[in-house]
Amino acid sequence: MACFLASVFFLVLQSYAAPPELVQAAVTLRTLDLDAGISANASGALPPPGTSKRAPHSIIIGVRKGGTRALLEMLDIHPEVAVAATEVHFFDWDENYAKGFDWYCDLMPYSYPQQITVEKTPGYFTSALAPERIHAMNSSIKLLLILRDPAERVISDYTQVYFNRLENHKPVQAIENLLVRNGALNTRYKAIHRSLYDVHMRNWLRHFPLEQIHIVDGDTLIHDPLPELQKVERFLNLPPRIVSSNFYFNQTKGFYCIRSDGRERCLHESKGRPHPAVNSTVLQKLRSYLREHNHSFYRLVKRTFDWQ
Repeated sequence: MACFLASVFFLVLQSYAAPPELVQAAVTLRTLDLDAGISANASGALPPPGTSKRAPHSIIIGVRKGGTRALLEMLDIHPEVAVAATEVHFFDWDENYAKGFDWYCDLMPYSYPQQITVEKTPGYFTSALAPERIHAMNSSIKLLLILRDPAERVISDYTQVYFNRLENHKPVQAIENLLVRNGALNTRYKAIHRSLYDVHMRNWLRHFPLEQIHIVDGDTLIHDPLPELQKVERFLNLPPRIVSSNFYFNQTKGFYCIRSDGRERCLHESKGRPHPAVNSTVLQKLRSYLREHNHSFYRLVKRTFDWQ
């Protein structure tokens, strides 16, 4: 019954644009609800005794092709972290947001009281609506943002779309044809817009203080994951449990894989695909355009990165 009431309350708040503190109350009511001893999951099997589904304590908000999957998988090593299995797209897709908070919570994993729940949806960072909606859910939530060199991110974005189109037997274009139109950089290309970190960060800082947003260096995470994950542990107030033996370098794949609970696993084969060679003149145009945005971002977050 508490679950039903919370869902109705959340729907009313959405419909009438209630103040954020009332939305917060609805969230609290919802998280008190699911007694794992009597609740069954979608498959009909009972969840582990003493667990419940709860709203996330932390969200990986992006950026797309920044290393969000690697970060989530590596955080999943920690015994006090429970991660959502899929990208939920609750706060950035209107059709999902309209389904209500109960729908969202039901996509979270069962967790024990001492665990924190983490979900990741890379599209949140570039969404105009996600910051305000997440703030309405929980104004004190801790946000994780993983970023990499913005020019390399553009190329990685293109590479993902390129292979997806090939797999679906759709026509593809050379990256130069997308990056340049009529001799000038095509700044309307979505992949470029996603790499304007300063533009998107300003939107988040309108709703959250910088202290609630931890930025993970995605380039460092790829080459030396442990230091970045130790910083995340401290940010999330987690006891240090992730150690160097949890990672090993896979020579074939060319990146670090995970070792935990007696098992070894690497990211999906779609991760770490080789990038196409980009015309040097075109690449220079891209980097020149992004450079000013990068420096603007550095000022916003009060730190710098080794981006070209």
